[in-house]
Amino acid sequence: MKTDCLRSTAGLSLVAGVLLLSGCATVGPDYVRPETAVPATWHIQIQNGLSSEKSDPKTMAEWWARFDDAELSSLMERAIAGNLDLKKASARIHEARARRGIARAGLSPTLNGSGSTNWSRADSSAEATRTNTLYSVDFDAGWELDIFGGTRRTVESSEAELQATWEDLHDLLVSLQAEVALNYIDVRTYQARLLTAEKNLEQQNESYKLAEWRYQAGLSDGLAVQQALYNLENTRSQIPALRAGLEETLNRIAVLLGEQPGEIHKELETRKPIPAVPLEIAIGIPADIVRQRPDIRRAERELAAQTAKVGVAMADLYPKFNLSGLLGISAETLFGSGSRTSSAGSRISLPLFNAGSVRQGVKIREAVKEQYLIQYKTTVLNALEEVENALTAFSEEQRTRANLQACAQAAQKAVDLALNKYQSGLIGFNDVLDAQRSLLSFQEKLVQSDGAAASCTIRLYKTLGGGWTSLSSDAGK
Repeated sequence: MKTDCLRSTAGLSLVAGVLLLSGCATVGPDYVRPETAVPATWHIQIQNGLSSEKSDPKTMAEWWARFDDAELSSLMERAIAGNLDLKKASARIHEARARRGIARAGLSPTLNGSGSTNWSRADSSAEATRTNTLYSVDFDAGWELDIFGGTRRTVESSEAELQATWEDLHDLLVSLQAEVALNYIDVRTYQARLLTAEKNLEQQNESYKLAEWRYQAGLSDGLAVQQALYNLENTRSQIPALRAGLEETLNRIAVLLGEQPGEIHKELETRKPIPAVPLEIAIGIPADIVRQRPDIRRAERELAAQTAKVGVAMADLYPKFNLSGLLGISAETLFGSGSRTSSAGSRISLPLFNAGSVRQGVKIREAVKEQYLIQYKTTVLNALEEVENALTAFSEEQRTRANLQACAQAAQKAVDLALNKYQSGLIGFNDVLDAQRSLLSFQEKLVQSDGAAASCTIRLYKTLGGGWTSLSSDAGK
């Protein structure tokens, strides 16, 4: 009896020591967020409506509201609610959350139960028939003690992967919002271009009638009539392509909203001006981009997950400790008394020889972690490049737009002067023709520049990582 007590005491002491170790020993590198050098300021000169002031979080969350277009805001809300790619990304989050739950379960003991019924019958000529029924119930428990932290590193990795999946959703949301807004700007741009072509068509039709009247009055030859006619028909020929482009863009918006192509045509058929560019855009400093952009945040979380997996691989180099127990009950009646069996034990497994495969596995995980570190740095550099390019495109488009406005105004005056002189017989129709062609060209370019300026604004907000905080989420749940 005394010996059994000593054994029990020693066993409890061993288990207590093992539990103490399991709370403090974790092999593998602890994750440290990498420090990536970024410039203090942007390379491009901040001007033409840009500001280096820190961007307002509320403005960045719903940047499209700065266009002051109720239709655009409505499309954004419906895209967030109905886009199928977003729903798919949400399903991936559910998957990652479940994987995290599986990893956490590895820290807890397991308990299994089983039951059985055995029925037997014996027939004998010397004895009466005898029937026996035996009921048995067994419970077994097991627990792999996480002495060296392999399971905890697995949990750490799954946590980081879940957070990376959230950032993947955020990145998709940023791209979706930009895509919806860009296509909406394209719709308004196509409508403005159609309006420009139709107005020029009317003006050129008047010129054609004037040339025909002068020809019938004997004031000019038929050359002017034919020149006016081919100029008129050339403008008319541009309209079908614009209508086709408008149709494709409307269909694209419908799909982005998770709707059937053609469902939003009626909603957007009324022509409206291209939304005006905000007067000032606060872009902050390069360091803000590292904190704001979801693709950088995702790359950082993926690196954290791979760092934890190095610890998982290293834990395989060390012994594994398992505790187990069994309780069994057997009886001839379902709730009656019977025989009971119980057992408890512990097991230690130690890798003695595996030809270095486990250590090679550690090297693999370390090499993968290094790749993800390089990928993180690459993501940061690419993000800074995108922002610099977007800033340049935004600033230069503002200059282009200002120049085209002056060109279009001058071209309109030239057309008016040319028509007056032609009607007075002071110049030939070639001068009118050249003036009208120039006017159409400059007006077309100005409309496209208006759309390009709005598109540059959208792309700038996208590169700044704006919009993803409009979706309420909690990566920790």
